[in-house]
Amino acid sequence: MENLGVLTPVLGVLVVLFFIMISSIKQISEYERGILFNFGKFRKILGPGWHVVWPIFQSYSKIDIRTKVVDVPEQEAITKDNVSIKINAVLYYKIFNASNAVIAVENYNYAVSQLAQTTMRNIVGSVKLDELLSERDEISKNMCEILDVATDPWGIKVENVELKDISLPEEMKRVIAKVAEAEREKQAVITKATGEVEASNNLAKAAATMAAAPGALHLRTLATLNDLSSDQSNTVIFAVPIEGLEALKGISDLAKAKSKDNENK
Repeated sequence: MENLGVLTPVLGVLVVLFFIMISSIKQISEYERGILFNFGKFRKILGPGWHVVWPIFQSYSKIDIRTKVVDVPEQEAITKDNVSIKINAVLYYKIFNASNAVIAVENYNYAVSQLAQTTMRNIVGSVKLDELLSERDEISKNMCEILDVATDPWGIKVENVELKDISLPEEMKRVIAKVAEAEREKQAVITKATGEVEASNNLAKAAATMAAAPGALHLRTLATLNDLSSDQSNTVIFAVPIEGLEALKGISDLAKAKSKDNENK
């Protein structure tokens, strides 16, 4: 009985130590990194696997190093040419230095989101509306580079930024539609004028060819009449060339002159 009384406190201590040991074992997954602190001071980065972290004396924080997605909320901004728009984006980043992500910034996810909103408004304010609409890829690339430089001290690598949607006021939408319509009308007029120039050049060449070949105009007239005769519903108006009318008039004048001469005789 005396031995049992002595062993009881020892067993109690062993049980407590066992539970402390069990609770001190921490698991770090493959996609995580652990930041170990000794008495509040940074010691090292814990890799994947099981690690012993003694309570009271040590503490640790786990950081997910997988690529994270930040949905940058819609922001109101004014372009360089004073057009008010609403724009949002999506940002992809990854932690490459877990210790800096914990020590250098309080909440890295919130910090990246706020920095992305501010940067997006600044970039939109430095470009015109036409540039923003036509060069979205280039603007996204510039925004990614700026954010990557700003977040580098935090141990964060900004991998990509994509502008999702650009909302314009209804008045501006109508103006852009009118500009596009005017541009299409301009192109239609230019195309029509170009066609008329080409047609007139071809007609001039055809007329010159017919004028140089005797009988070509007459053959062309006969060919036209042949084409028209295939459809009985058409009304054919025979066009007599002015030269033929002048020839007939000359013959008539000559006949009249001979008639007068005969009467005088």
